Amino acid sequence: MGRAFEYRKARKLKRWGNMARVFTKLGKEITIAAKAGGGDPDTNPRLRALVATAKKENMPKDNVDRAIKKALSKDFTDYKEVNFEGYGPHGIAIFVETATDNNTRTVANIRSYFNKFGGNLGTQGSLEFMFEHKCVFHIAKKDGMNLEDLELELIDFGVDELFEEEDEVIIYGEFAQNTAIQKYLEENGYEITTSEFVRIPSDTKTLPADQMESVNKLIERIEEDEDVQNVFHNMAEPEE
Repeated sequence: MGRAFEYRKARKLKRWGNMARVFTKLGKEITIAAKAGGGDPDTNPRLRALVATAKKENMPKDNVDRAIKKALSKDFTDYKEVNFEGYGPHGIAIFVETATDNNTRTVANIRSYFNKFGGNLGTQGSLEFMFEHKCVFHIAKKDGMNLEDLELELIDFGVDELFEEEDEVIIYGEFAQNTAIQKYLEENGYEITTSEFVRIPSDTKTLPADQMESVNKLIERIEEDEDVQNVFHNMAEPEE
């Protein structure tokens, strides 16, 4: 098992917070996907995968339909996806992904969180090299599935790791190969239950408990912001 597996273990219990937070995040992603590729899941692969994720997360169909309709409204100008990068306390690298309809507000808020909690917001692109951008697919297990054979098939599509977890198989691949991987899975009869994009740190930094607490306070405050979609960092998780 590689780093993706360790990353998965660390984040398993740290999903997207409470249910309302999950729905807000997914709703924005659905709206962005529908705006970019149209509101029909049958012809929009990214939207199709997100609708499946919404179903697994028990997001009401009305919420999904509303997010798609919002994207198609003539009055909607779209969310702008903006990344923020900086250092938290004790030199921990933090990468923040946002989706905002008011960039001025979002910039001011993110900067204030870093300043208040002992961090320092950097310039865009300054820390991106420290994280590997990956796509992740969760697929339902099939009878007779052979993981080694599947992995060999998917290597040519940019997949670098897959593993079993409970009743599903989790696949990590190159971000740029997201569409190709999804197409292969769908054409070969695999049920995609969830898909997402993640940033996995190339190296992690271990901190004592008191220092970890101060970093977590900053991360938690950032995650509470309504414009924030994801927060990634290179702080090592505590040993169990």
